[in-house]
Amino acid sequence: MGLFRAEGAVYKPVQETDTASPPPQPNQFYLTANVKELEDSPLYVPLHPYDSEDLKEQEIKHIDSDLSPPEKVQQAIDCLPLSSEKQPFFHRWTVLDYSKAYSSGDITPRMVAERFIAAVRESSNPPMKMSFFINYNEEDILKQATESTLRYKKGEPISVLDGVLIAVKDEIDCSPYPTTGGTKWLHKVRPCTGDACCVMRLRLCGAILVGKTNMHELGAGTSGINPHYGVARNPYDPSKITGGSSSGSAAVVAAGLCPVALGVDGGGSVRMPAALCGVVGFKPTFGRIPLSGVLPLNWTVGMVGILAATVEDALVVYAAINGPLPSQQPTVSLPKVSFPLLKSATSISAIKLAKYDAVSTTLVHIDDIRVCCSRAVDKLCERYGWKVRTLNTQTYQNRNCSDQGWDARVALSVYGSFSSQEYIKAQKIRNHQMQIHRNVFAKADVIVVPTTGVTAYEIKDDALKTGELDYIYGAALVRYQIAGNFLGLPAVTVPVGYDTAGLPIGLQFIGKPWSEPTLMHLAFAMQVATS
Repeated sequence: MGLFRAEGAVYKPVQETDTASPPPQPNQFYLTANVKELEDSPLYVPLHPYDSEDLKEQEIKHIDSDLSPPEKVQQAIDCLPLSSEKQPFFHRWTVLDYSKAYSSGDITPRMVAERFIAAVRESSNPPMKMSFFINYNEEDILKQATESTLRYKKGEPISVLDGVLIAVKDEIDCSPYPTTGGTKWLHKVRPCTGDACCVMRLRLCGAILVGKTNMHELGAGTSGINPHYGVARNPYDPSKITGGSSSGSAAVVAAGLCPVALGVDGGGSVRMPAALCGVVGFKPTFGRIPLSGVLPLNWTVGMVGILAATVEDALVVYAAINGPLPSQQPTVSLPKVSFPLLKSATSISAIKLAKYDAVSTTLVHIDDIRVCCSRAVDKLCERYGWKVRTLNTQTYQNRNCSDQGWDARVALSVYGSFSSQEYIKAQKIRNHQMQIHRNVFAKADVIVVPTTGVTAYEIKDDALKTGELDYIYGAALVRYQIAGNFLGLPAVTVPVGYDTAGLPIGLQFIGKPWSEPTLMHLAFAMQVATS
């Protein structure tokens, strides 16, 4: 059986004489495969049956799945620490910050909405031209804010999300906006007729939906550069990319315009921009959040995800939007909804982490990423007594495209060039990798890895009109994302530091199917340790 080394998003065979492939050590997990000899059946959708014996989580609270979104949000609030840790020097306002300020009367949702609109106007025009949004409607935002303000004046807020500003990636239906998918044409052939399920659930909690954020066209790239609606720029350095494809969603949270935004993660499209913009990015298990009202660009690997200022905010919004549609019968048995009890000062115990090997590359700041992430993991293990073992990465419709950016044209041509036999072989690889990861998770609770193999890089002038498809940087950005999407595993990225240029670095935890509470525990512990 041959070994496969991960090179970007592609698994390449390692020759048996390759001296870079040492024999497995007792403290290492090896991911092995031989595509030519695969006997596995193709697996077309990464749905995971629930096994209570396989998933034993600590410090969790089971939630009645029949609760309404506002009731689930309250259950999540009850799981949070009574008093937050000492705030760092730089602090973005959180969901609870807004809720407390609204309840005290210090500010109102209407005041916040007016300031938000002014900030978006300023950031959208020269000299900034941050291009966070594809579409926003001032009248609709103010209408929602006025209604929320009246509820607070009556002492009747719906939930802690009442009056909180939340942005939505333009891949998710949200009235009254068209859903463009970052294109100039898609909304003309697929009109938006209502809210996506996740958006509807946020509305039921009183959240103010402030518009549709920018994205890489059709999600077909990793930079987040869009030639039609402008480049969503990184708030840490506007000359740098945000990452994609949920570029605008990451940027508005990083800029402090919204505490939370929705994205869609089909190949790291939530986690990559979150890491590059220094915020939390959370992708649940495939099937946790309904895809109703989400563009079916890559539905067998894509999931609605959450970008947030803090782990707590991600949990609150996850509480609001998770759970199957009542009208749909799940094809596999789903676990009960559970939330992590983050009140404990000591976090959970006896966690075993599987850590990827260090990666050799010539890309800028890779050493910063390696050192920063290693220190973060060491700090966790020292603080909580967790154990680490090494996971070795040697694994193995026709339309005129003239109204698409050049990068999207190239990407879609490449994606459409695979034969049906190659597609089936890929599904066999999915099944085989699913089995390999089951073996890993039999010995470890969570895989820990840098979120990206490079920090935010420079926006090139020629990409402003044509878009960008850079497979060198793209491979470095996506190299640690594939398992989360291809295998439908839950994953979360947390900011853990900065490179020498002051750009954010993210650390990623990838969990067993349905282990969102454990991932939240680890992400919160990491957040506390680095704050």
